[in-house]
Amino acid sequence: MKQRWLSRLGTKEVLVVFGGWALGATPFQGLVGDRDVLLVEDYTRLDDPLTDLSQFDRVNLLAFSFGVASAAHWLAQTGVRPDRLIAVSGTLSPADATRGIAPDVIRATADNLSPASFTKFCRRAGLGGTAPEIDIGSARAELFAVIERGMAPDTKFERIWIPERDRIIPTQAQHAAWATQQEVVRSMSGAHVPFQSGQSWEEWLA
Repeated sequence: MKQRWLSRLGTKEVLVVFGGWALGATPFQGLVGDRDVLLVEDYTRLDDPLTDLSQFDRVNLLAFSFGVASAAHWLAQTGVRPDRLIAVSGTLSPADATRGIAPDVIRATADNLSPASFTKFCRRAGLGGTAPEIDIGSARAELFAVIERGMAPDTKFERIWIPERDRIIPTQAQHAAWATQQEVVRSMSGAHVPFQSGQSWEEWLA
């Protein structure tokens, strides 16, 4: 895993964000707030150490897309328990025909990955503007690692957001995946990348 601070204000509360595949900080650039925000990405391996979270009085975690399963795997390995755990546009079964993305679709994405195909992926995800730069080899390896790692351990979330127009992880698959946690599921208009410029981080933690 890789980590970088999106915001470092020296507060006693931190938001750890497990981002999506190959998108980096781009989906979150328009979000605002007065909190420390640590972005985690690249799930080829999940055993890399993160910043010592014990220095904070409160730790919240927001997981997006493939970051949802990756965060759940990581939480099970480390025993970290955030004060509030949020899932957006993702499931615990990322490589699954009915509760995620069919594994053959992920493999085809990896096998045929190119700058052009990645730009198309970003458009389908609802990401505006120019696609982020991509390292083809690393991004391909990450997809195969997600398939190999499989379903994450059962994890309880305080809030689960499901976009109504998700063309990456189908909306229907997300609803099926979260059938046992329906009480915390909230549907929302939007695409796979649902974050809007000017929104606050607090809106997603509600």
